[in-house]
Amino acid sequence: MEGYLPRVLDAELDALLPALPALSLEGPKAVGKTETALQRATTVHRLDDPGQRAIAEADPGRLAEGRRPVLIDEWQRLPESWDVVRRAVDDNAGAGQFLLTGSASPNHQPTHSGAGRIVTIRMRPMTLPERGVGSPTVSLAELLSGTRPRVAGDSDVTLERYAQEIVRSGFPGVRHLSGRALRAQLGGYLARIAERDFEELGYRVRNPAALRRWMTAYAAATSTTASYETLRDAATGGESDKPARSTTGPYRDALERLWIIDPVPAWVPTGNRVTRLAAPPKHHLADPALAARLLGADVEALLDGRVLGPSVFRDGPLLGSLFESLVTLSVRVFAQAAEAAVRHLRTRGAEHEIDLIVERGDHRVLAIEVKLAAKVVDRDVRHLRWLAGELGDDLLDAIVVTTGSTAYRRRDGIAVVPAALLGP
Repeated sequence: MEGYLPRVLDAELDALLPALPALSLEGPKAVGKTETALQRATTVHRLDDPGQRAIAEADPGRLAEGRRPVLIDEWQRLPESWDVVRRAVDDNAGAGQFLLTGSASPNHQPTHSGAGRIVTIRMRPMTLPERGVGSPTVSLAELLSGTRPRVAGDSDVTLERYAQEIVRSGFPGVRHLSGRALRAQLGGYLARIAERDFEELGYRVRNPAALRRWMTAYAAATSTTASYETLRDAATGGESDKPARSTTGPYRDALERLWIIDPVPAWVPTGNRVTRLAAPPKHHLADPALAARLLGADVEALLDGRVLGPSVFRDGPLLGSLFESLVTLSVRVFAQAAEAAVRHLRTRGAEHEIDLIVERGDHRVLAIEVKLAAKVVDRDVRHLRWLAGELGDDLLDAIVVTTGSTAYRRRDGIAVVPAALLGP
């Protein structure tokens, strides 16, 4: 474990691996999947190594050999490896046998889903506490308990530090870099998507510049529900001949398969508790640093409120959208640890919008608003109050995540929590 940065996901893996035969850890490249899996593996097969992959192609059954747990790294490079593991589990259903890691969905789906045999776990970039930013005093799991826990604590994390974290990235191997080296690393990461990753998925990128423009438009739409037609138009500003949906649709599909775009789906409550809800997803890249790099935004530009990238309507400055994306990243990791799902709420006429709805298995929810502000006033909680009236006891708790310095509960019971104080 020396040199390894602990992740929230570690507890989930440590709970599941001793009980289940096979786990598949999946997420974007450079998110830390291999390092996390290596902390638990005894035998390792690296399918991103051409020599090891050639041997596995000649004799896939070798992947099931070795002392357990067996790690098959980048399994999608040889989709047959999924079926090798499935068959091995069919023959011996003992726990803790296999770990698989994948950075993309394979070109062809496995011949069997693996249901009941291989459990897939999502891994995302590092949260604020995993980065060592702040010391959490407010637990998302406790907020989901419905006990309305005490909320307290102080943070010295400044707005500038949040801007730095947006730009710096949650990819473990990038965080030690700064300045030009950081920009070059993130720029190379984005360039490889078009130059190599799309091709590995079976997509031919005839116009890499057009793909880059679409990704930049998507970055500009971070934390919005802009339509894909809006993104297309933003990516082709000044051009009278717009590409067809059949041209831009594969961009989105491939980027989702690569886990580069990570949209938050709309909340669809059970029954008729809340009506007239809109259903478009809210746009997020896997890491807000990728959005910042696509838009050419550094810390100074974010703090100055400069207008960057193509024109996509957003409510507030770019820093606010990327701060919401940074908070969303952390909330999704914490919610997964608590076995909860993350959605967003927007009514059809946009009369009411709530940034994040964290839903337990029993469909009761925690509502979260994200504000680029140090203080919270009554206007900032009006949508949370509305939802409380709609849901009653099904609303477990409501919080506003801010850039402020103190965590507390307002007189109306709504919690105010600086982003650096929120933890799993």
